[in-house]
Amino acid sequence: MAGDALDFESWYELEHPRLLASLLLATGDLELAREAVDEACARTLARWSRVGRMDAPSGYAYRVAINVAHRRRRRAALEQRLLARRPPPLPTVPGPAGEAWAVVRELPPRQRTAVVLRYVADLTEAEIARAMGISRSTVSSTLADARRTLAVLLAEPDPEVEDHHA
Repeated sequence: MAGDALDFESWYELEHPRLLASLLLATGDLELAREAVDEACARTLARWSRVGRMDAPSGYAYRVAINVAHRRRRRAALEQRLLARRPPPLPTVPGPAGEAWAVVRELPPRQRTAVVLRYVADLTEAEIARAMGISRSTVSSTLADARRTLAVLLAEPDPEVEDHHA
């Protein structure tokens, strides 16, 4: 749906839950996801006269949210180094599809973000490319790499193979 067909309130009501769920799954940190989404929505509102006319206003919001999350993570890492203390453990975040999302959290950050934007946010490869600031072909190869990794991680061991090695 083209952005100019919606006012900000309608867009927000439609997109905010997906945006928050996507950032939560991509970051594994509910507080960081909330902060990044809140900032992205505030910036989207401030620029709605321009963003609302875009073909995919959500792509803009995802890009801002991802950038905010990355910046806050980098800042927190710097603070940790400067304060020379151990970072607190990340909270366990249950995924919407159970164990499969626990495995997705094991992917490298770029692959995890691409998977979440594709399969949770339901963005196209072109929209993901814009949101992540990478080329569409990089998105395609990143998703292919992620699917291969997930296939290995989700594969059940073959009992026949295990018995022969015993």
